[in-house]
Amino acid sequence: MAAQRSTSAPASAAAPAPALPVLGGKKSSYRERVADALRAALIAGELLPGEVYSAPTLAARFGVSATPVREAMLDLAKEGLVDTVPNKGFRVTAVSDKQLDEYTHIRALIEIPTVVELARTADPVSLEALRPAAREIVQAAAAGDLVGYVEADTRFHLGLLALAGNGHLVEVVGDLRKRSRLYGLTALVEAGRLLASAEEHLELIDALIARDEQATREVMTRHLGHIRGLWAAGQ
Repeated sequence: MAAQRSTSAPASAAAPAPALPVLGGKKSSYRERVADALRAALIAGELLPGEVYSAPTLAARFGVSATPVREAMLDLAKEGLVDTVPNKGFRVTAVSDKQLDEYTHIRALIEIPTVVELARTADPVSLEALRPAAREIVQAAAAGDLVGYVEADTRFHLGLLALAGNGHLVEVVGDLRKRSRLYGLTALVEAGRLLASAEEHLELIDALIARDEQATREVMTRHLGHIRGLWAAGQ
């Protein structure tokens, strides 16, 4: 776990403020959009475990006012992603290696068979409608935009699972994704390897539309297999 300290300035003052995402194409409140952006930054490892961040610091980083940031962080505290620190801000909670492995294992048990089934049942038009999100993932990877990458990746995968018609399944996977950490994203960007992982989303759509169950299973298995490497790379 990183040493506990209060962070009073953005980790990278020169970094451009990321656009606030709208997950799943839904109309969200401004508070929800701020929470989405903060959650994506946390998952991507841009907000570090053990660090204490003040609302004004995060507001400056994301180019918004402190009030919606404070409200959004309280929402994240309810999800167990941060703890409140009186008179200082919010501390990002740590996730153990064991927890991350368990999250990945559960996701594989749920997502792989569900997506393979979609190769038989999903409407090709609905599958094709996910291609813009897949392209956004590729574009974010190419630009090194980690928050944008996580946001588009979440939208793509939850949108894909929604085609199975099981809202509870989507909710469970969404919760697992919120609790995960991808600390190695920065390292993959620097090594030029994140783009290859991003392009698997387009490969997956092609396999699904082709009704190729074996190819779909292979892509999903390979793609989810990258997750542990993503978070472990930052340990």
